[in-house]
Amino acid sequence: MKIIWLGHAAFRIETAKAKILIDPFLTYSPTFAGQDIKAATEGLTHILLTHGHADHVGDTVEIAKETGAVILANPDLASWLGTKGLDRFEMGNTGGTVGFDGFTVTFTQALHSSAQIDETGVSHSLGNPNGLLMHFDDEPSVFHMGDTDIFTDMGLINELHQPDIGIVPVGDRFTMGGAVAALACQRFFDFKHAIPCHFGTFPIIDQTPEKFVKGMEGARTRVEVPTVGATLSYE
Repeated sequence: MKIIWLGHAAFRIETAKAKILIDPFLTYSPTFAGQDIKAATEGLTHILLTHGHADHVGDTVEIAKETGAVILANPDLASWLGTKGLDRFEMGNTGGTVGFDGFTVTFTQALHSSAQIDETGVSHSLGNPNGLLMHFDDEPSVFHMGDTDIFTDMGLINELHQPDIGIVPVGDRFTMGGAVAALACQRFFDFKHAIPCHFGTFPIIDQTPEKFVKGMEGARTRVEVPTVGATLSYE
């Protein structure tokens, strides 16, 4: 398995059977600037969305039209994307699991919001925010937490799924900050690897994952601070 950070909360996951983008905020992402969208979307099979905010839906419409990738989203977000000319969806909601060739995705709880503001300034609710728990055939399981704060039911998520790799928001203000994210990982999970994200994109969030790294000192989990465009490999 290969995991490539594309800035903010966007990731590309490559497995034996799939090439997946999660929350593909690329064109207008300051952290993705200078990277190659064509390379990021090459051979794409799936787009997975945690929630409906613009910095997570990102380039979904354009990428899906270009590649024909199947989009996984909650029904409200999928319906909204359908008004943009897309029609290849798999829908699910909190607690539900959707199966694909070689992997499954379970929608978990996340404490956040989910909406888009249209050209008239009206806000449209786009369903519940979620984390995405991915189980792959013969490869590590991955939990992309989405945008969230800490919550005690993270312990149940770990009990049910025992994810190997955690993708963890650490930027504060709109998600939990690094110290709280480290507490969440140490108290509720037993990740083999933790990858911090959702930092450095905008001036008003933390610019580095330093607080998370410090909070994880002494943990059994290996923290791997990603570099945009670089590949992390797992077996």
